Amino acid sequence: MIEFHNVRLTFASQDIFDHANLVISEGEFVYVIGETGIGKSSFLRLLYMDTLPTFGRVRIGGYDSSTITRHQIPFLRRTIGIVFQDYRLLEDRNVFENVAFALHVTGARHQIIASKVHRLLAEVGLSSKEFAMPDDLSGGEKQRVAIARALVNDPVILLADEPTGNLDPAASRDILAIFDRINKRGTAVIMATHDYSLLAQRPGRVIKIQNCNFYDVV
Repeated sequence: MIEFHNVRLTFASQDIFDHANLVISEGEFVYVIGETGIGKSSFLRLLYMDTLPTFGRVRIGGYDSSTITRHQIPFLRRTIGIVFQDYRLLEDRNVFENVAFALHVTGARHQIIASKVHRLLAEVGLSSKEFAMPDDLSGGEKQRVAIARALVNDPVILLADEPTGNLDPAASRDILAIFDRINKRGTAVIMATHDYSLLAQRPGRVIKIQNCNFYDVV
């Protein structure tokens, strides 16, 4: 489902990846680890094609970085859900509106939007918070809103960039449990993290970024 072929990525004359190769299969649960600044976020950006390789190819499903057009990138991103460390919620909209926003962009009908948002909020345990504003939520609750929003288009891949980085251990466990449920439904989960304690709580494939390449940690 995800393939890196001899990928090189260079920023400011510095190689982030060099002749990097990787295959991630459908439905895998993958942790991406490595030192701060090593390229974990750059790896995720390559996956949703916010950046393109300097050399080589990245393939996501039927999309290829060497041939994809600007018009196709939004369609690629509808197959991918993205969760960030800093939540990136719309501060002037309530919980329901934050999740619904991604559906409004696709032109979904009002009834479909309401039904799906209610289902997703129930799934992440926030049914009672749909009218709450982001400032009234804890960090863990904000992240659960972000996860619900990432799931609105029924993605085949969920990307998470340090999703527990701002959370306490209890909230981190809750988020990991949600990811586990999502993965068991068949969605691939790829999570960049520096919190190695998560790896023991929910075992999965571990990929380490080192020396501009990917290495499986056994």
